[in-house]
Amino acid sequence: MQVNGAPEPFSTSRLDAIPLDVAHAEEMATVLFDPALHTYTGGAPEDVGALRARYERQGAGSPDPAELWWNWVLRLRADGYLAGYVQATLRGTRAEVAWVVGTRWQGRGYAKEAATGLVRHLLERGAVRTVVAHIHPDHAASAAVAAAAGLRPTGERVDGEVRWRRSARPRAQEAGTAGSADPGRRL
Repeated sequence: MQVNGAPEPFSTSRLDAIPLDVAHAEEMATVLFDPALHTYTGGAPEDVGALRARYERQGAGSPDPAELWWNWVLRLRADGYLAGYVQATLRGTRAEVAWVVGTRWQGRGYAKEAATGLVRHLLERGAVRTVVAHIHPDHAASAAVAAAAGLRPTGERVDGEVRWRRSARPRAQEAGTAGSADPGRRL
């Protein structure tokens, strides 16, 4: 994967992650309507017009040419409905990720599945070497999602949130060659 251009779709066992399009705004406004989704991140639900405008800005990309904004909506394969989104901001070999699953679909493992799929999608292509997420210290559900995706808390805080990180295994470790200090270590 060359880190440029638009994000590629990816799938998990129950979800299809589809690159964000302005046409998703109407359905996503319904998915994201619950003010409880903003408890740890701030803000409030956006109406269709505001969401459409945000999706247009996101689709236009970052004004910084060294940074890419990749956004996907999550479509449930079983019924075709959108249930949330994942996103990655890429700079060099690092990706900062986030995920949101609508209240109606929470508690079913979709966030863990989506975040794990996103991290795998980014790392398996080789251009991204480090994945980072920022999680409010009181948001146990999001911390569980990050842990399921293989991220670990670093002890660092950014704007009051805990930085979680996962790095790709060094190439020698992936191949099982000499030079790996601890080949059984999980990342």
